[in-house]
Amino acid sequence: MDDDLLALRAGCDRSLTGHGEWRPETLLAAIPADTAPDRYGDGGVVAELGAEVAEVLGKPAAVYLPSGVMAQQAALRVHADRRARRTVVCHSESHLIRHEEQAFERLHGMVLRPAGERYRLLLRADLDAVAEQPAALLVELPQRDLGGQLPSWPDLVEQVGWARQRGAAAHLDGARLWEASAGYDRSPADIAALFDTVYVSFYKGLGALAGCCLAGPDDVVAEVREWRRRLGGTLFGMWPGAASALVGLRSRLPLMPAYLERAREIADAVRELPGVTVVPDPPQTPMLHLLLRTTPEAFTAAARRLAEDGLWTWARAMRTGDPGAVRVELPVGDATLALTLGEIRAAIAALASRP
Repeated sequence: MDDDLLALRAGCDRSLTGHGEWRPETLLAAIPADTAPDRYGDGGVVAELGAEVAEVLGKPAAVYLPSGVMAQQAALRVHADRRARRTVVCHSESHLIRHEEQAFERLHGMVLRPAGERYRLLLRADLDAVAEQPAALLVELPQRDLGGQLPSWPDLVEQVGWARQRGAAAHLDGARLWEASAGYDRSPADIAALFDTVYVSFYKGLGALAGCCLAGPDDVVAEVREWRRRLGGTLFGMWPGAASALVGLRSRLPLMPAYLERAREIADAVRELPGVTVVPDPPQTPMLHLLLRTTPEAFTAAARRLAEDGLWTWARAMRTGDPGAVRVELPVGDATLALTLGEIRAAIAALASRP
């Protein structure tokens, strides 16, 4: 983001997406003054967070790590070593394939096996094409790059059953499990119960500082803790991120149903606008994608005009295969709730218009 856009964003007093501007002073001020520090990840608020996440997810143990990339590599490495297998089955849009510079293969000598079709959800039927015996099946809930979609609950249960029948672990990429919980109208523990291990993030839907937890059986979590040290993730003091995570977990997890309701209200408000397509429609979780029939240049110009009027939307849109259409992701949070539906509709209409 260039300096001009940064200045525009800093001057906005409203935001369309998520919880609004990520301001360090706000995040740090939310950390309780009596927070107990850890020492190399032991004790203090880090231990408190691990215990609370384990309880929320209904798992025996949970360990705090500084990044989801590290957490999932560690968990899947443990599953692979225990089964003497090197393959993990996942969707072709998995974060491990798209955003991690082949870390899984280059650091661990393992293989990611894509299954299913790129532009739709992974389904149980897609797994029939996998003949080899994998170490694990990785399921992402919801699928962020597909607009926050969820497989049906029966299909999800069958996917996990497929893994079990092959002696493979079932691992949940639950970076947005909190949102999936609202979409399924089930508790996080109900969803986590299907899986051997679960990764959850704190900076996305909960709006905390960076960091995550990996939850599962005591012995698996103990091994992940060792891998955290091997991968350089056991920092001297991890308490700021853990304390911020506790604040976000306690304050925003209960709001996920309200965020989902607002996502569906937004879909109702904008689906008839010219040049606007809601993906998925209706939204299945507190996020949605919008396909806009406009050019990247026209979109950026409109976003700048809105920012000059005090409303931050996006710095840029994602390009698509169609030069006359762009895509944006709209996670719903506190800032989105603070706007009226009329303001949201007007902003989306402006962004979808062509000069």
